Amino acid sequence: MPGENTREEPKFERASEARSNSPRGGSATSVRQDLIWRLQAVAFQALFSFLRLLGVERASGLGGWLLRTLGPKTGTQKTVMRNLRIAFPDMTDAQREALALEQWDRTGRTFAELAVMDQLTPEGGRVEVVGMERLHALRDSGKAAVLISGHLANFEVMAAVIMASGLPCQVTYRAANNPYVDALIRQSRERYGIRLFAPKGDGTRELMAGMKRGDSIALLVDQKYNQGPEVEFFGQPVNASPGAARLALKFGAVIQPLSVVRLPGVRFRVTAHEPIMIPETADKAADVLAGVQAVNRFVEDRVREVPEDWFWVHRRWPDRVYAALGDRLESAARRNGPA
Repeated sequence: MPGENTREEPKFERASEARSNSPRGGSATSVRQDLIWRLQAVAFQALFSFLRLLGVERASGLGGWLLRTLGPKTGTQKTVMRNLRIAFPDMTDAQREALALEQWDRTGRTFAELAVMDQLTPEGGRVEVVGMERLHALRDSGKAAVLISGHLANFEVMAAVIMASGLPCQVTYRAANNPYVDALIRQSRERYGIRLFAPKGDGTRELMAGMKRGDSIALLVDQKYNQGPEVEFFGQPVNASPGAARLALKFGAVIQPLSVVRLPGVRFRVTAHEPIMIPETADKAADVLAGVQAVNRFVEDRVREVPEDWFWVHRRWPDRVYAALGDRLESAARRNGPA
């Protein structure tokens, strides 16, 4: 159950379950890679244990300070600023720089808070929930639902709320490249009741079987998906995953959007919003497209409300949008002449 075993820490030796993913064959390259992975996992566990010793407030503060200090000095800062120019063309450079700095702080806090997630639950008093009755209604219906959100604030908190609601739910995630670190991350989430699936191979079949049984599924839907349909996001085209819309139509499931915002004092507010209704017509492709657009519009609305909370570090738009931005900046520089 969420909140139990709060002092138990992930054990590196239990990461042996991930060894099936480690390099095989005994070559010097595979042995070296496996050693690197193990050393990285030892360092990860040491950092994890240190952050737990610090406690919630200091761990979050340290993570925020580190990325606020180091993030703007990395190459990723350029991606952040480009994204902000695309999303908020009317902002001044100073406003975008201030927003970028704040998002680095909040991103750092989110990473550090992974170590103390068992304390960031509704039962722990740091998470307030608006609309819990919607999750209870889904639970009581016995039918599968598709819960969607984006990388907002500490998005892990939403999973803790789902588990606290009693709604049977499978949470998808992207497995870490290092299988030993991945096992440690999975263990940390399992301490507050999160059942994770990497949606590949057998994991996909298990997810589908779960939905047939009435288990819900939770998806983060705000990352680039090159094979997906093109919809609009902040007035620009993006390729987005059709998964949520397709699953909802296939299983007759409700799309239940969730959001989370960061509050002062390492506290959070999770909201279960009005369900998203997808049209069901004879044109299934059009229905899916309408669902994908509605899902992305929901994410955009939440990002506009609290832009500091979003994960601005990934390239959300297609290359042609970034190229067009570069052309506009170059043209503006030529018009303005040397500074």
